[in-house]
Amino acid sequence: MSDPHELTVLNPATEETVATVPAASAEDVGAAVVRAVRAQTRWAALAPADRARLLRRFADTVDAHLEELAQLEVREAGHTVGNARWEAGNARDLLLYAAGGAERLLGAQIPAPGGFNVTFHEPLGVVGVIAPWNFPMPIAAWGSFPALAAGNAVVLKPAETTPLTALRLAELALDAGLPEHVFQVLPGHGHIAGRALVDHPDVAKIVFTGSTTTGREVMERCARLVKPVTLELGGKSPNVVFADADLEAALDPFSFLDNSGQDCCARTRVLVQEPVFEEAREFLADALAAVVVGDPADGKTQMGPLISRQQLDRVRSYVPEDAPALRGTAPEGPGFWFPPTVLTGERPDGRAAREEIFGPVAVLLPFADEADAVRLANDTPYGLSGSVFTRDLGRALRVSRAVRAGNLSVNSHSSVRYWTPFGGFKQSGLGRELGPDALTAFTETKNVFISTEGPAQ
Repeated sequence: MSDPHELTVLNPATEETVATVPAASAEDVGAAVVRAVRAQTRWAALAPADRARLLRRFADTVDAHLEELAQLEVREAGHTVGNARWEAGNARDLLLYAAGGAERLLGAQIPAPGGFNVTFHEPLGVVGVIAPWNFPMPIAAWGSFPALAAGNAVVLKPAETTPLTALRLAELALDAGLPEHVFQVLPGHGHIAGRALVDHPDVAKIVFTGSTTTGREVMERCARLVKPVTLELGGKSPNVVFADADLEAALDPFSFLDNSGQDCCARTRVLVQEPVFEEAREFLADALAAVVVGDPADGKTQMGPLISRQQLDRVRSYVPEDAPALRGTAPEGPGFWFPPTVLTGERPDGRAAREEIFGPVAVLLPFADEADAVRLANDTPYGLSGSVFTRDLGRALRVSRAVRAGNLSVNSHSSVRYWTPFGGFKQSGLGRELGPDALTAFTETKNVFISTEGPAQ
């Protein structure tokens, strides 16, 4: 049973203890919110240019510590060092992008008889961000940095298994000159610290990334206080490969193996048109065999371990030893290792084809024509991401419009850019993060009418 007062951070590649961190209590969360309320008033009162200047200084400080942050991510999350360096750079770049928005948070002037009407985007107050373990650094940044730029204070609760990069970011924020208590990080257990943050009446909004099951609970608890939420939840994303596609590009195994498959956007449903289905199977068999799985700190490694024993057991439950599958290799011994796997005998309505596994496991399914591809692509409760591969531009547009997902890529597997909106349809979540409107998601719109008619004579 876990200690309610302490978090133990393990290296997923070795199972060795990296650090122990005090776990915040409900009382700690309450005290942090009180501090945040006071700090937010002063932070919002700063001129937008001054707020932007401090955030740019924060970005410069992060930039000076990129390698340190990346190595922390390798040790606590098991990410390959190349991925971890990208993640640290993404946090830096988002800070710069959000800083620009602080001076461009524009309202509107709306024509009105008898006067004129203007709108203002005013900060919400204190924003609670609950970040996941699969991308601890960038996802914490996606919720926190636009909220800060809009004039809010942030209380961030990182995942129990991966608090270290978030704690270091909070230290770097202070080093850069951000006012004390504007950006606080409180590691803790979800059922204690996370719940206290969600339930606190002075937390104006919750941003949650995690499982759909927990997201429902967060939404229910916020509804009691009519508290807005942004939810980024599960995914079971399709990769729709038509017969005319570039198969080598379309069947890139890292579309579902990146971060060991612990990615809500992973293209884990590989849908291939029947004329090239056998060719695709052969290509994937060779591709999986070539994937280098091992020490995430080694620059030659392409895939690291899963995050925990619990996650390893979950992934194994979807892949019986006798299941028809294409398999790569993984290390034996200490660490939470699972080989790259593509299930080839799964039915479209099977458990592994419809549920989010969150590991390096995809299913390979055939389809007949465009209508069949769209039907299969939409046949899950999720709608976060997906890819469409075809040389027919008209077909690409038709299928992209027909697939019910928030982020589609044509002839590409990209999903997330800090300058474009990100979020899901159906049970993949509510709201959007990132992009040009990211700051407005952390504001209230205030409407003010000013009469120009003189007093009655």
